Amino acid sequence: MTTIEQRGETKRMSMLQDMLSALVSRGARLMEGRDGTYSAESLEALCQALLSSRGEASGVALASEILRGFDTLDEEGRKAFLILLGEPYDPDPERVARAAAAYRENHTNEALAELIAASEPPRQELLRRLNLAPGGTPALVHMREALLPLLADNPALARVDADFGRLFSSWFNRGFLVLRHIDWETPAHILEKIIEYEAVHAIHTWDELRRRVQPADRRCFAFFHPSMPDDPLIFVEVALSREIPNSIQTLLSEEREVLSPDKATTATFYSISNCQTGLRGVSFGNFLIKQVAEDLAHEIPGLKTFVTLSPAPGLTRWIQAQAEKDPDGRAAQALALTATEGWHRDEDVAGKAEPLIKGLAAEYYLNAKRPDGQPIDPVARFHLGNGAMLRQIDWLGDTSSKGLAQSAGVMVNYLYDLGEVEANHEAYATRREVKAARSVRSLVPSTERKAKKPEIEKPEIEKKDKDTA
Repeated sequence: MTTIEQRGETKRMSMLQDMLSALVSRGARLMEGRDGTYSAESLEALCQALLSSRGEASGVALASEILRGFDTLDEEGRKAFLILLGEPYDPDPERVARAAAAYRENHTNEALAELIAASEPPRQELLRRLNLAPGGTPALVHMREALLPLLADNPALARVDADFGRLFSSWFNRGFLVLRHIDWETPAHILEKIIEYEAVHAIHTWDELRRRVQPADRRCFAFFHPSMPDDPLIFVEVALSREIPNSIQTLLSEEREVLSPDKATTATFYSISNCQTGLRGVSFGNFLIKQVAEDLAHEIPGLKTFVTLSPAPGLTRWIQAQAEKDPDGRAAQALALTATEGWHRDEDVAGKAEPLIKGLAAEYYLNAKRPDGQPIDPVARFHLGNGAMLRQIDWLGDTSSKGLAQSAGVMVNYLYDLGEVEANHEAYATRREVKAARSVRSLVPSTERKAKKPEIEKPEIEKKDKDTA
């Protein structure tokens, strides 16, 4: 987008905000007399009023008051309000049945329109009207963020969450997203968000951030939404190099020599962080990686290889589970070797642990599955689902305390072959086929490779985890 286009977009957004502010001011006069205190019940009553409202000014004012009131509620109040958005806002079963019968008898446009209208929960229309308020989109994203932790103990809220998810998938469609290059000239308030949201390899200081976005061989890109122009949705950090890196320590070293981009042959996506918990389940990462890879390939023709350097967040937990099943097996031996602090700095201990843990890691990626046939590792599901191939298991790729705790230091490289990603994605989506290099498959002991079927893990309730790569 050119500077002139950016100015034009800014002017249009400013005009829109002025119009909305005028509507809120007009609507606020209609709401005068309220004492400014709210309860779940009073807000739900306002929701009913919003759904029945026909006036534009009063609708915007009601939406603004509901969202403002929700922010004032404590945790229990928010829970009570979200529960009130449950069954009363479901479709009317009798109306749905009548509409379905009518459409079955007569396939007219009118019958189809009535069936669609009858089947849509009034809750969706409520959320759309709440989105009329200035700042409505980010407010609703934060409302869903408050909802997500409640799902495990309140199954009925799943229908509320489903409506949030359906609308967000539409509102945050790829066509609405804006890709922006984040560099040292990016406004400070956005750079602060990058520091805050970094979920894979923490950024502790502004100097650390500078080393990730300023050098010529470093890139950072983020997706933004027009309704949240100063708050990234997801961002990826990229390193340019001559070779595929096998450790995050080397890649982020302060002493490394900066490489001229025209000499780079490899682009490594070493950190991908989802920023908005309330948008969980709305896919951005696959579009982000492919868009950035295409843009970089156009900018730097010498780039031939696109890979990740990714964590293995569930590996240690899985090894512990295998050790419990077989106290004398390889997993138990690996845990014994890595139980002492600093074990990775002891060459003898590390040398004995390496073949055990790399073999277990290969088994984890290739054989440990969920009931739906997908790998239990969330990062693997993300990249394999995007059409990447598991290229390499990196021994002691992350020796930070976090890396050692979650994966005994193991990291992995996923290869994005731009000519193969669609075929790989199709194989994974239809057959749950894990594309992996021969060098990875050879790490699995022959007895395990001959197993008749992969291990199926019991499903777990997904916890809040912003780590995606």
